[in-house]
Amino acid sequence: MPPNRKTVEKARKFRRALTPPEVILWQWMRGRPQGLKFRRQHPLGFYVLDFYYAAARIAIEVDGAVHDDPRQMAHDAQRDAWIAAQGVRIIRIRAADVLADLDAVARHILDRCAFPLHQPSAGPPPHAAHGEEL
Repeated sequence: MPPNRKTVEKARKFRRALTPPEVILWQWMRGRPQGLKFRRQHPLGFYVLDFYYAAARIAIEVDGAVHDDPRQMAHDAQRDAWIAAQGVRIIRIRAADVLADLDAVARHILDRCAFPLHQPSAGPPPHAAHGEEL
């Protein structure tokens, strides 16, 4: 589902108002670690993803203390279910972890992005192009 105009405007606003942990993570991501290209504050449907790795359809969400509130947790679960239904996997990172140990967070993100599970295939198997039987 493509984003609507309101969501795109919200994403632009969010890009100008990153939280300190998001700024730290973005400074690392914008260097394209291991050749991976991340997007920040990426609109998807009615939602804005903190960071997005399009090649593997992975969202990286940086969660502050507000995400520990039961009402916010219920909202996050609904949001995550919708995002997952769009074929996007979510990695949730605690903001405190970014501040405490960026290297460990970076390794975790790279591990998840380098070998994504359930990545759709790029097309038919090679034998199909040659008319070979299995």
